Amino acid sequence: MSQISSQAVMIKKEPRRISVIFAGMAGSGKSTIAKNVAGEFGLKYLCGGDALQEMAREMGFSPTGEGWWETDDGMRFLAMREKDPQFDKRVDKFLIEQVEKGGVSITSWAVPWLTENGFKIYLKASQKTRARRIAGRDKIPYEESLAAVNKRDEDNIRLYHDLYGHHIVNDLKPFDLVIETDNINIEKVTEIAVSSIKKSLESQGN
Repeated sequence: MSQISSQAVMIKKEPRRISVIFAGMAGSGKSTIAKNVAGEFGLKYLCGGDALQEMAREMGFSPTGEGWWETDDGMRFLAMREKDPQFDKRVDKFLIEQVEKGGVSITSWAVPWLTENGFKIYLKASQKTRARRIAGRDKIPYEESLAAVNKRDEDNIRLYHDLYGHHIVNDLKPFDLVIETDNINIEKVTEIAVSSIKKSLESQGN
């Protein structure tokens, strides 16, 4: 199921210069869909998590992809991150600058609420669904994945509320499109996202 908000879609006039911003909790599929959309529209894919992992490397950690966040090392870095808001503010500032330039497809838990630019898509999925996906992706037991997802959800909700005052699950007003992904596959989610972006471009005369 999808729904489109009544807010005006703010997209660059030139199709190659559009910016698309994806948000959603861990395991919602936002990275995969953002990459698919980037390929469809010839955009550059950017991920706030990648920038955070680079910061972790600078601090002596050894991150190894998305699943690293659920490891003991990943959780330890996230605990350190919570104590220093500059971690996320540096990443968010960079991503906002890229969105305003245009030509990007990004994932972020903060940027949709911090800029009026870009076509914003939120991917929703239940905690159990997300835990199953992560368990399959990272080849870990489901119960372990569910516990990690639950903790990560709580930590991220608190983190972004403390940083910026918005709720990353309940406050979806900034979004142009919300897609519930529990019962549809990646291909269908991509199709819905691409179709909605194209309609918005057409409505803007592009």
